[in-house]
Formats: sequence, structure tokens, C-alpha cells
Amino acid sequence: MSSSAAKPPIIPLPEVTRLSPAVIRILGGNPGKFTLQGTNTYLVGTGPQRLLIDSGAGERSWISALQRTLAEEKAHLSAAIITHWHHDHTGGIRHLLDWNSNIKVYKNQPTYLPGHHGSPVSLEQIGTETLLPIEDGQEFSVEGATLKAVHTPGHTVDHMVLHLAEEDALFTGDNVLGHGTAVYEDLGTYLDSLERMRGLFKGKGYPGHGPVVEDGPAKIVEYIRHRQQREEQVIETLRAFTAKEDDGDGWTPMELVKIIYQGVPETLHIPAAGGVTQILHKLRKEGKVTTAGGGDRWRLIDRSAL
Repeated sequence: MSSSAAKPPIIPLPEVTRLSPAVIRILGGNPGKFTLQGTNTYLVGTGPQRLLIDSGAGERSWISALQRTLAEEKAHLSAAIITHWHHDHTGGIRHLLDWNSNIKVYKNQPTYLPGHHGSPVSLEQIGTETLLPIEDGQEFSVEGATLKAVHTPGHTVDHMVLHLAEEDALFTGDNVLGHGTAVYEDLGTYLDSLERMRGLFKGKGYPGHGPVVEDGPAKIVEYIRHRQQREEQVIETLRAFTAKEDDGDGWTPMELVKIIYQGVPETLHIPAAGGVTQILHKLRKEGKVTTAGGGDRWRLIDRSAL
């Protein structure tokens, strides 16, 4: 799922698109501020059996498009692989199993489905006994496609990416998107996963939202640099505040946002403050900043460097 920060204009995408001989993208039918053109799901393989990556948000239009595409391809599903627990990627599992209860559905940490954005996923509806675990390094194969699953937490604790050997491409889930930047639960863990992903492939990135990323590794480098720049801005802003005046008990994330994000509409300041807070928590783990009295006011630890 994308960040709400400013992004390039969103280019409309067709509901179903063949992206390569082995990859067909089927949109989830759930466009929006955070989901961009909608959640990308992918039909992978070239023969009578195919693999499905993610299941959208549970829109009826999605399951209809999937069924139609499989009929046109004269193929059926061997298995569905879920990249992570968020509702816009798991919501269609129930439709899949209602359609064909024999479909094998794989997900890292199968019982970890806490729900998302007011749309809880019912374990009873899905039937977790039908969800099979994914191990780091596990492979899934059909004619024309071999996928290797790699655990890359950060966006969520259960997040997996999938390397497509035949194209040296990577299904990046929500760790890397086709537009803008991604949100994450833990910045340090997320950056570690980006570094791991960077070395997995040399080709395209097939993201969880947005268009295909033509140079996947370059996009990951761009993501890492962007996060590093934001971190440097937070440190420099704290340093400037402390050098110019008595910082008292420190500065809140929102006070930092109002300096770092000058010129950005105030409607984006609240989500920006969430990102700044993640940076501050990472810096605290590294011993670079601290809070006053356990509150939400932050300051540099190494004041001698001012």
C-alpha cells in the first residue's frame, strides 16, 4: 500500500494486461488514494496450470476477471500465493475458495490476519486450515515459471517477495510500488529488506500497486536513498533547532514536519509525521536521539557535535 505523500499523476491501467509471456496482471477493482489503480494480482505461468499472486480486496469484478482470463488461457489455478496480510491482498481468498475449494492458498504466518483499515479479515470465513505456510526460500513451479519466495518484512512482519527465475524479475509486493513510496511498520527492518531485495534480481519489478518498474534494482536504490535523505533531514533539523535556541524538552514529530515539509499541503502533514516518527525510533535504536521523560519530544544525544 502506498504512502499518501505527493506522487506523480496516476496513469490508468487496463483491468487485465499481459505483461510478458508468463505474467498477466489483473487489477483488484479497488482503486483509491492508497491503492492507486487498485491492487495488482498476477497470473503466472505459460501452461495449463498457473500460479496466482495475491487476491485483491474481495471485489466481485476481480474474481470475474480472473475466471474470464483463465478461460481464455485454457488454464486453471495450481495455487495462490499471498504476499502479506493486508486486506487489499487477502480479501479475495474467500471468493477463490468459494469458486474452487481445492485451490491451495499459501501465506507466510497463515494465522496472522489481524484485519486492516476497518475491514477485518474473518479467519472463519477464509478457513485458516486451508492456508498453507510459506518458508523463506520455498519454490513454486508451473510450466514457464519458477517462483522463489523470500521473507522481506518491514511493510508487514509476514511480507514475502517472489523471484521469477525465467525473467530474473521480482514480484515486490508492497515493499516497492509502481508509483510513489511505500508505507512500513518498522523502518530499520524495511531498509534491511530493501537491501536484501536489491541483490535478488536484475530485471523488472512487478509491484503490488501501480505499473511495472522496468529497472527494479534501480528503483530500490532510489527508495533507499530517499529514506536516507529523509533521515538526514531529521538529524539536520534537530541539530539546527538545538544550535539556534534552547530546545527545552526537544521537538515533536509534527514540529519537525512543519520545517522539513515546508511547502507541502498541511493535509499531508499527519501521514508525514508518521514517517518522521519511524525515523526517530530508528535513530533512537542507533543511539543518536532520545526522548524527554519517555514522551514524544525528541532531541539529539550528541550535543557536542553541534
